Amino acid sequence: MEQPNNPLHGKTLEAIVVYLVSYYGWEELGDLIPINCFRKDPSIKSSLKFLRRMQWARDKVEKLYIETIGK
Repeated sequence: MEQPNNPLHGKTLEAIVVYLVSYYGWEELGDLIPINCFRKDPSIKSSLKFLRRMQWARDKVEKLYIETIGK
């Protein structure tokens, strides 16, 4: 199914997190989305593990990604 207007189409969660970390850095990302996986000893691996289990947190990350690439 084609989704030409969906900015998340074809993007892995890892690619989204890596992009946000490179754009904002861990500290600012933790300020924008105040979850421990971004604030306390952050890593891509631990963040992905948390975000895959917590849909509400993943939704926030995806929303921030869409807002960021729209800038």
